[in-house]
Amino acid sequence: MNSRDQFLKAINHRQTDRVVLDLGSTAVTGIHVKTVSNLRRHFGLQRKPVRVIEPFQMLGEVGWELIDSIGIDVIGAWGKNNMFGFDNHAPFKEWKTPWGQRVMVPVGFNVTTDEKGDILMHPEGDTSIPPSARMPKSGYFFDAIIRQEEIDDEKLTEEDNLEEFGLISEADLEHWRVEVDKAYFSGKAVIAAFGGTALGDIALVPGMQLRHPKGIRDVAEWYMSTISRPDYIKKIYDRQVEIAIENLRRIYEVVGNKVQAIFLCGTDFGTQDSTFCSLEQFEDLWLPYYKRMNDWIHENTQWKTFKHSCGAVEPFLDGFIRAGFDIINPVQINAVGMDPKKLKEKYGRNLVFWGGGIDTQKMLPFGKPEEVREQVLRNCEIFSKNGGFVFNTVHNVQANVPVENVVAMLEAIWEFNGK
Repeated sequence: MNSRDQFLKAINHRQTDRVVLDLGSTAVTGIHVKTVSNLRRHFGLQRKPVRVIEPFQMLGEVGWELIDSIGIDVIGAWGKNNMFGFDNHAPFKEWKTPWGQRVMVPVGFNVTTDEKGDILMHPEGDTSIPPSARMPKSGYFFDAIIRQEEIDDEKLTEEDNLEEFGLISEADLEHWRVEVDKAYFSGKAVIAAFGGTALGDIALVPGMQLRHPKGIRDVAEWYMSTISRPDYIKKIYDRQVEIAIENLRRIYEVVGNKVQAIFLCGTDFGTQDSTFCSLEQFEDLWLPYYKRMNDWIHENTQWKTFKHSCGAVEPFLDGFIRAGFDIINPVQINAVGMDPKKLKEKYGRNLVFWGGGIDTQKMLPFGKPEEVREQVLRNCEIFSKNGGFVFNTVHNVQANVPVENVVAMLEAIWEFNGK
């Protein structure tokens, strides 16, 4: 059976012949561009600049040579523009990173440098506009720059926080047709992030692609607004979901069921030790809107829906199920209450665990290769039983992870699969 067949078995909770592997298909299951280069070197592949596929986190394109070398089963269909608002595809140019690596970036990737040596990114790549993100000169990815205007509650309208949401253009529809066809005919499973469906994702709240963002754009203010301005938030979500469903309808007419899963939302509900809000608040402020999107998707398509949330989110998993999500990611196994065995036993019939293969906070960057192997084998044994598992790390593989540990992880997967 090919990759897509195995993937379909996994997400439909049927026992697979082997563990299905994803590395690089989404903005939360990817690999830093530096580590991609190190892996290419390990596998003896041609030395060349790696394409930056997601510039905010500086994730690298895994590429077909590595996909084949590693045995990856899932690939992503990526949107036309990136989080900074410029075209993310060819033509490309070469750029030297602060850590000295030469990479390929889109021609719209235009940055400046401040007096401290930090790299500044500008909305739409327009350097005449104040920057919206910063990469410290000793850093490996960008952080959002908060550009919050003074808030006047008497003049605040939900349209201020809907500037980036609108009906999809014909150009974007054509992009998705081509991008999904290319991914589908690879024979791999396909996941897409069509955009516009994330409700309150703090990575998106600052509006880094917007020239002059209005509304509530400070992350701390947004969190406080979920308590102090819940009616305002609900008005945003109500209109956003209305637009999202219409866009999903239009996209489905173009791509059909060539996509097997969609990345619906990346809003985090957990910290390392606890949750960001109460269950009552989740059920009031998020669940009804998630359910509207998931219900439309399940009634009209064969897509499975992917919910990303970091942290100790075990208390929310029943709510995610009732909201209609099929898949939970990243399965942060080192957070409170996120024991793999207990999660699989309690929720494995209803949720696909996409992630949880290995801890990326301590084990992958700081463990020994044999310790990496042991954790991967143990988690594959637990999560893969009766399907419902796609192997990925707990969030993205970062820049300075020892390549021998990444290789130990891959070799453990191959060992488990009997390669």
